[in-house]
Amino acid sequence: MASSPPRPGRDTRVARLPPRERILDAAEELFLREGIRAVGVQAIAEQAKTTKMALYRHFATKDALIEEWLRIVAAGYSTAFDRTEAEHPGDGRAQVLAVTRFIAEGLPDIAQRGCPFVNSIAGLPDRGHPARRLIEDHKATQRRRLTGMCERAGVRAPDEAAAEITFLMEGAQISAQNGSVDRAGERLLAAVEAVLDRGGTVGGR
Repeated sequence: MASSPPRPGRDTRVARLPPRERILDAAEELFLREGIRAVGVQAIAEQAKTTKMALYRHFATKDALIEEWLRIVAAGYSTAFDRTEAEHPGDGRAQVLAVTRFIAEGLPDIAQRGCPFVNSIAGLPDRGHPARRLIEDHKATQRRRLTGMCERAGVRAPDEAAAEITFLMEGAQISAQNGSVDRAGERLLAAVEAVLDRGGTVGGR
């Protein structure tokens, strides 16, 4: 899943941010554009209009900065799930479809900048790296939440449905990123609806 697209007047906005937020903003910009391993601390400091010494006051290491950035990205997805559940209380089908629309609407940004998680995994070959574990924990939590939504939707095999929906969402993001499939958002929505319909509902409803 992708982070929020850049807002108008980025340079002016960033200049008003506190130092820590400026560093995170600069890191995101460079990590998405060049990859987490290709970007050095000096480049991040320069992008943030600060110094390496100042950066290290906020983040002990570059790895700590990567982890915090990914934590913020993951929190954005958690907030979207929270919002969806609040807007459609008890309606699992509406919740799943709302989450799917959220992913679909983010695909144009992914097509331009790439998925933060996919891009980062490529630079984190060590499965024990804290940032890698953060991504895996985030994905596991997201899968559990989708399972709960599928249960509320009355799907007969909610965990299997959640796995399939996760597979479709991840595939749509990769397809958008590499440009291999057109109308990825439309295809994603239609495919997720088909999973829910095929899964059936309790009592045949």
